[in-house]
Amino acid sequence: MSDRAAVVTIDGPGGAGKGTISRLVAERLGWHLLDSGALYRLTALAALRHGVALDDAAGLARVAVELDVVFLAEGGEGRVLLEGQDVGGDIRTEQVGDAASRVAALPEVRTALLQRQQTFRQPPGLVADGRDMGTVVFQDAPLKIFLTASAEERAQRRHRQLREAGVDANLSSLLKEIQARDARDMQRSVAPLVPADDAVTLDTTRLTIPEVVERLMALLAREGLTSDA
Repeated sequence: MSDRAAVVTIDGPGGAGKGTISRLVAERLGWHLLDSGALYRLTALAALRHGVALDDAAGLARVAVELDVVFLAEGGEGRVLLEGQDVGGDIRTEQVGDAASRVAALPEVRTALLQRQQTFRQPPGLVADGRDMGTVVFQDAPLKIFLTASAEERAQRRHRQLREAGVDANLSSLLKEIQARDARDMQRSVAPLVPADDAVTLDTTRLTIPEVVERLMALLAREGLTSDA
C-alpha cells in the first residue's frame, strides 16, 4: 500500500448496519467516511427527478458523471445536498432504495462512479461503506469487513426505523423487498454483492451496535491501524 492512505472497507447487504457502524468507526478513528450507497441513491434520485428512465444506461451514466452533490459533516449524522437541496431524507426512502439497486446493476453507472469514490481516499484514512468496496473499489485495503444479518432481522430493523419516523410500513412487504434487492445485488453481472476473498465476515443478527463497533476496533488494532495498536 506504500504511502497511500489506509482504507477499511465495510460491505454487506442493506440493513446489516453498515452505515451506522461505518460512521461510528470513522468517528473513533478520526478518518474520512465514504457512503458509496448514497452516491447510487443520489444518482437514482437525480434520475427520477429529471425523468431519466431507470433502464437508460447511457442517460444514467451521464447523471452519475454530472452529479451535483455535496457531503457536509454536521452533528455526527451529516447532510447531503443534491443540486443545493438537502436530500438526506429523500435518499433513504424505499422508492429511491429500490431505484438505486436497479441503477447500481448497470456497468455504465458503476464505471462512472468508480473514480469519484476513489477520490475519498485521503489521509489519515478512509472507512468505505458499500457493497463492492473491498472487491472492486479498494482491492488493496488492509482490512475488509463483510457485515451481514438475516433478511428477517434486517426487515425488522427497517420496520422499526420507519415506525420511529412516523411512517406506516408493512413488515411482510419490507421482507419481500429486501429479499428481492439481495437477489438482484448478488446476481448482477458486474460487482455482485459477495465478500472479498480476504474479508472478515461478521453476522450482526444478534449483536448490538456497540458490540459490532468493538469487534471492528479490535480487528483494526490487530492490523496495526489504530493508535492503540
